[in-house]
Amino acid sequence: MPVFTQDALNPGVKKREVFGWAMYDFANSGYTTVVITAVFAAYFVGGIAQKAEWATFAWTLALSISYAIVMLTMPSIGALADLRAAKKKLLVLFTVGCVVSTAALAFAGPGSVALAFVLIIVSNTFFSYGESLTASFLPELAKPAAMGRVSGWGWSFGYFGGMLALGICLGYVIWAGQQGIPADSFVPVTMLITAGIYGAAALVTFWLLKERAVANPLAARQSGIKASLQQLRRTYNEARKYQDFIWLLACAVFYQGGVAVAITLAAIYAEQVIGFVQQETMVLIFVLNLAAAAGAFGFGYFQDRVGHKLALGITLVGWIATCIIAALTTTKGGFWYAAAIAGFCMGSSQSAGRAMAGMLAPSAQLGEFYGLWTFATRLASIFGPLMYGAITWMTGGNQRIAIGSTAVLFVVGLVLLQKVDMVRGRQAALRA
Repeated sequence: MPVFTQDALNPGVKKREVFGWAMYDFANSGYTTVVITAVFAAYFVGGIAQKAEWATFAWTLALSISYAIVMLTMPSIGALADLRAAKKKLLVLFTVGCVVSTAALAFAGPGSVALAFVLIIVSNTFFSYGESLTASFLPELAKPAAMGRVSGWGWSFGYFGGMLALGICLGYVIWAGQQGIPADSFVPVTMLITAGIYGAAALVTFWLLKERAVANPLAARQSGIKASLQQLRRTYNEARKYQDFIWLLACAVFYQGGVAVAITLAAIYAEQVIGFVQQETMVLIFVLNLAAAAGAFGFGYFQDRVGHKLALGITLVGWIATCIIAALTTTKGGFWYAAAIAGFCMGSSQSAGRAMAGMLAPSAQLGEFYGLWTFATRLASIFGPLMYGAITWMTGGNQRIAIGSTAVLFVVGLVLLQKVDMVRGRQAALRA
């Protein structure tokens, strides 16, 4: 568990509040770990869709639809949250939506592709809304010089939440296997476990985290949608003031596209290409989360020391190596090396990007700018996995070519990162 130090926090912020904020990362990580990565993804392809040729593409399509919804709506939701000082209220609403729809996945069994498809869209949309809103609290809590480490605290703590949910599910799956219980009976139980942990842990966040934003009185006299759209229009017209934030968004579209491939397709690749069985896959993802927690926590301090841009660049080089190793290896042992590098880079690259966005966002528009950050990351989550699924389909199921092609996304992200000037971007945010 990370140690929160008072000197990293803004005046008036207590350590218990940062703990409450980090608990949301702890709460929602079980969803990505169990549902999106380790259990339900492979079950959707192999159990619900029964290994149809289009199954992997259908999985990536469901996720892409949810990301498209978030991409188109989150910036205005973020602007509305700023104008009405409603980030916390909306966070509660979206959490309830994700928890309920995750629990409903327990009703999806073999052949019920349409039900599973719709529930994944709904649950992942609510999850993404919640992830964006909780990120927007970061600049209110952390001093600028400590943004990297505080982001790393939350992200690393989140992986422990993912490991808790996955560990409990893994224990149950092993027991179920020993009892001869089939996947269509034990996978639904893991969905209920994941939903329960998410809801229970999020209660700590709702109890401890404060809403510090002040409502805009002009927004109170307008409809919420109209006010938020007008604010977005003003930001768009002033976009040239925030050119470094825009370059960061462009960088994120590419590198987060590669990260999305790892999150959504790691279990499928491990089982269908390398030959892992489901219990082995769950152990793999558990260890990957452990590496990611270490990466996010340790790299946060490194990021504050050497600079956000250099730190993120180092992780992108690591991602390129991961894709190449995964594409070339033919053994489980070799894939473990790729997974270890991926785990370290996953936590550090995502935490670094979140901190960089906070450095470049004006303090009065945190919800809106993190909504724009979410726009970029969800756009990435659409075309990254879809590109992987399309390449797999076009090459007759050759996922090695698909994972090797993913390295290109990180190369482009690394090139675009060079355009970001953190000093100039921070000054623009302060002037706003």
